[in-house]
Amino acid sequence: MSPTIDSTAVQALLARARREVDAGHLPSAQIALAFRGELVAYETFGDADAETRYSVFSCTKAFVAGAVWALIGDRLIDVGLPVVHYIPEFGTNGKEGITVEQVMLHTAGFPHAPMAIAVGATSAGRSARFAQWRLNWEPGSSFEYHATSAHWVLAEIIERVTGQDYRDVVEKRVTGPSGLPRLLGLPLDAQRNIAVLGTVGEPAGKEEIRAAFGVDELPVTEVTPEALLAFNDPANRVVGVPGGGGCMRACDLALYYQRLLHNPGGIWDPAVLANATGVVRNSIPERNTGIPANRSLGLVLAGDDGYSHLRGFGRTVSADAFGHNGAAGQIAWGDPVTGLSLGYCTNGVDLNIIREPRRGTAISSLAGRCVE
Repeated sequence: MSPTIDSTAVQALLARARREVDAGHLPSAQIALAFRGELVAYETFGDADAETRYSVFSCTKAFVAGAVWALIGDRLIDVGLPVVHYIPEFGTNGKEGITVEQVMLHTAGFPHAPMAIAVGATSAGRSARFAQWRLNWEPGSSFEYHATSAHWVLAEIIERVTGQDYRDVVEKRVTGPSGLPRLLGLPLDAQRNIAVLGTVGEPAGKEEIRAAFGVDELPVTEVTPEALLAFNDPANRVVGVPGGGGCMRACDLALYYQRLLHNPGGIWDPAVLANATGVVRNSIPERNTGIPANRSLGLVLAGDDGYSHLRGFGRTVSADAFGHNGAAGQIAWGDPVTGLSLGYCTNGVDLNIIREPRRGTAISSLAGRCVE
C-alpha cells in the first residue's frame, strides 16, 4: 500500500511546534507539512498569521542552488570548470584553481572571506571584493561551512552567464515556475508582513554545552545573533543576500521541496535534479565538528550513518531525505521515500544554543512519522 497521512501524528507535530511559543520561548512560529504536491497542514502560532513571512537564512541556499541547476541544464554552467572561467577577477591569492563544484560543496577554502551586504549589492562591488579575498585553507583539502561567501560567488556566476540580476533569475527559473512568491531582493514596498527578528532565552552555561557537545564552547563564526538581526534592516532585504537573505512562509518552504520531489512541468533537467537531490559529492568531516558533510550539489542529505539529526533532519526520515536548514532553527527538507516535506520558521533567535537544535530534532522527527 502507498503511504497515507497519519492525522494523529500530524496533531502531535503541530502541538510540538506550538509548545515553545506557548511557553514564551519564541515570539512566533510557523509550520507546514506537505505531501503529494499539496499542503496537508499549515499553522502559525504566536504574534503572526498565515501571511507572515520569515527570514529563512540559509534555507535560501537551496533556491540559489535551484537556479544554478537550471543553468546547468541549459549548459550555461559547468561545475567542473574553475570559477575564473566565469569571473576572471576571482583568480587572485591562490584562488585560480577553485572550481564551481568546490564552491557549492563548501570545500573551496574561503569560508571566512568578508563581504559587506552593501558591497555585495552590485556586480562591481562583488568582483572587487573577490579579488581581495584570501584563502583560509587549501581548496579541496577540507570542509567548512561557507556561511555567505560561497553564494556571493554563485550569484555573480549566475549574472555573468545570464546577463540578468541573480535575484530575478531565482524568481524566473525557480520560485516563479514553482508557483511561489519572490524571496530574494524585496523592494521596500514588498516588505509587508515580515516578522521582526528578536533574541530570546539566555546563553547556555559551559556545563550544559559540554554535556551536549563534549566541549566547553563552540567555535565562533560569522553567524552571530547580531549578524542575524541585521536582516531586520529593510535595506538588507532589498539586497537579498544569496546565502541567507530570503524571506518566505513555512508553506513556501514545504511546497518548494514538493517541487524538488516531483519536478512539475520540468522545472529542472531530470538528470541534473536527480544528481542534486540524491548524490553525495562531499563526505569530508567538518573541520569543527568532525561530522561527515554528506552534501550534494547544493543540499544536505540525511544519510544512514546515525548523524541525520545533527544535519537537521531528525531521527525518523529516510536516509534519502534532502534539504537545507537555516540559522535560528529554520527547517526545510523533503523525503523521497515517504513523500513528505517540511517547512518550519520562527523569528526567535534563541541564545540558548542547546534548545534550538533539540527543538529542530524533535519537530523533524515528529514530521517524519506523519505517514502510515
